[in-house]
Amino acid sequence: MIQRIQSLWMFLAVVCLGLCFLFPVASYTIDFTESQKVVAQLDLLPKDGPDFSKALAAGEPVVQYYQGEQAPSMWPLVTMVCVVMALTLLSIFLYKRRTLQMRMVSVAFLLNVVYAFLLFFWAVDAYSDPLMLMFTQTESHVSWGVSAFLPLASLVFLFLAQRAIRRDEALVRAADRLRG
Repeated sequence: MIQRIQSLWMFLAVVCLGLCFLFPVASYTIDFTESQKVVAQLDLLPKDGPDFSKALAAGEPVVQYYQGEQAPSMWPLVTMVCVVMALTLLSIFLYKRRTLQMRMVSVAFLLNVVYAFLLFFWAVDAYSDPLMLMFTQTESHVSWGVSAFLPLASLVFLFLAQRAIRRDEALVRAADRLRG
């Protein structure tokens, strides 16, 4: 039935992954001069903004740097998030076929692990490299955003969903054994 607890866990995993598109993955603060800071954000879907070199020349105290052509392409990560969301959402409605549901949740879990690994070890470093080349003799500070931790929460929810599906399958097998 769709009212099972695993459906709730899978729905929460989908919500967590959907929220990744709304919040930044990481924020970078670079001390350009004593009176100027450059602030950059890494988002899954890059946002367009004004030309930051004009703001630097004007001497504004805080200059926003937007993901541009120098930033790595985030489309592989966006695709992975969408695939994990689709698998998880589809598996909610496969409650009559628990073994297939368990396999789909397992695949979604593994893809989510790969996504989290790529997010932490590839995307954040690949985005900070052009920033460091641009501002060579400055200090930078990286702070993780909400979208960096939401995939980890979805991993927990997928794990809980898989446990609940296994428990249901064991219950059905025990009932079949008693009947037969």
